[in-house]
Amino acid sequence: MEITLQYFDGCPNWTKAEELLQVLARENPSLEVRTQRIATPAEADASSFYGSPSFLIDGRPLFELPDSTPGLACRVYRTPSGLAGSPTLEQLRAAIDAAGRFDR
Repeated sequence: MEITLQYFDGCPNWTKAEELLQVLARENPSLEVRTQRIATPAEADASSFYGSPSFLIDGRPLFELPDSTPGLACRVYRTPSGLAGSPTLEQLRAAIDAAGRFDR
């Protein structure tokens, strides 16, 4: 399974998200993590980029934002501790598991 972390250079939160994905990749060797830098508004539109960091699992959004428009912006996630620049490790693990992607 492949998970893509989409980001843009102006967002400080994507590196934390990448660290969390690396933890999950160590736990589950079938998880391949790749990054995709989005550099322009045109790239954001073409790749359906809804803010940094965003996660695609096998090409599909892991945390959908149905009423949003693509663009270069930092994304906010609701976590148990309040709003944050990335989901928690537990939220990522649960979302990937809910997508039926972790090997058991």
